[in-house]
Amino acid sequence: MANPGPGNSITLRIDAPSNFSVTSELAAAAAEAGAAVTALDVVESHPTTIVVDLTCNTAGEEHAERVRDAIDALEGVSVRLVSDRTFLMHLGGKLEVNPRVPLRNRDDLSRAYTPGVARVCMAIAEDKSKARQLTVKRNTIAVVTDGTAVLGLGDIGPEAALPVMEGKAALFKQFANVDAWPVCLDTKDTEEIIMIVKAIAPVYGGVNLEDIAAPRCFEIEARLREELDIPVFHDDQHGTAIVTLAALRNALKVVGKNFEDVRIVVSGVGAAGNAIVQLLLAEGARDIVACGRDGAIHAGAEYTDAHRTELAATTNPRGFQGTLKEAMVGADVFIGVSAPNILDENDIAAMADDAIVFAMANPTPEVDPIVASKHAAVVATGRSDFPNQINNVLAFPGVFRGLLDAGVSDITAPMLVAAAEAIASRVGDDELNASFIIPSVFDPLVAGAVAEAIVRVAATASEQE
Repeated sequence: MANPGPGNSITLRIDAPSNFSVTSELAAAAAEAGAAVTALDVVESHPTTIVVDLTCNTAGEEHAERVRDAIDALEGVSVRLVSDRTFLMHLGGKLEVNPRVPLRNRDDLSRAYTPGVARVCMAIAEDKSKARQLTVKRNTIAVVTDGTAVLGLGDIGPEAALPVMEGKAALFKQFANVDAWPVCLDTKDTEEIIMIVKAIAPVYGGVNLEDIAAPRCFEIEARLREELDIPVFHDDQHGTAIVTLAALRNALKVVGKNFEDVRIVVSGVGAAGNAIVQLLLAEGARDIVACGRDGAIHAGAEYTDAHRTELAATTNPRGFQGTLKEAMVGADVFIGVSAPNILDENDIAAMADDAIVFAMANPTPEVDPIVASKHAAVVATGRSDFPNQINNVLAFPGVFRGLLDAGVSDITAPMLVAAAEAIASRVGDDELNASFIIPSVFDPLVAGAVAEAIVRVAATASEQE
């Protein structure tokens, strides 16, 4: 059974006798059933009975039912209601729109709306670039998806993708004060997606592409970058690559190895895997073997996918041909953005001394992190319940804060590398160890550091033009 976690937190409203030990008995019953009790509150008290709200983390719906049954089994106790706290958080959605200016009287209304607003409209009509200063375009991005590659859930459609996009928008606001809005499209047609995003672009200062399946995501991003005058960022590619590079910079410090010397195996050649490889190459890595379902990508093989063809030309200098498991033998670094449980303890043991393992498949990693830690010097995952969580929230808010502040339309490789350096630098040499190679997602200085790095690179590029 999976470990109890806050994503499966429930609150049970319980009718119980008002004796001295009842709350202890309730907590003990929940704990005996495997729940992690986080709160216990008496919400009503009567002469012979009390009403108690018991909040606990569970491992899922079946486990929650077992917890309910365990408490119901106590003498004189009855569970009146079970509330799923995650669903409660989503009631009505996680976003709302609030005006930035007060509308207190007729004077305010005359400036914010008619007749005064007409003067602003005409100023923009004469010079469209003024929209960036005089409208929400200055600080607003679109979070665009077609719902075809959502988290580890796959093609679940635009409606089901909306809670994830709402969450993304909330993170943008929380960490970088960027206003973001979900745009979930009911089409899988590449040309139609491109057309729609171009049509709505006047409202936004940038576009964050999210959870669009490969290989369509590559063409959509490339076309939009070419045809729009605002920055387009595919977070599943470049956000993941930035944070992976940041973590690897620090992990290599821990084990005393260099980018140009290590043998790196990347499992997964979709959006994230491709972007990670390109950024590692930009950082100076020389020996990278990228593995898909059929094993190592290598020169000489024929690939119908243009991105696999490019990987064959730019990676695997030793011409290795074999399976992922065979590629692991003697490798210094494993980076997984693929599928759960595809490696075992023997595969990690076969790696080089002081190996680094980034098993980032979510929610179940490529290899059990506890097992991997028996042989690898540094282990990271995409999960929050293990050390070294490689989480895109460390990158995308600050990246867009920087892009909006710099007023640029193009995202360059030097910007991505600078963002990774900024994230890595938030872990000081006096803090760095095998269990702390990447800052906390709640480090309040990360987004600002990333934004400053983006602005700095943009300014340098502008001076050189």
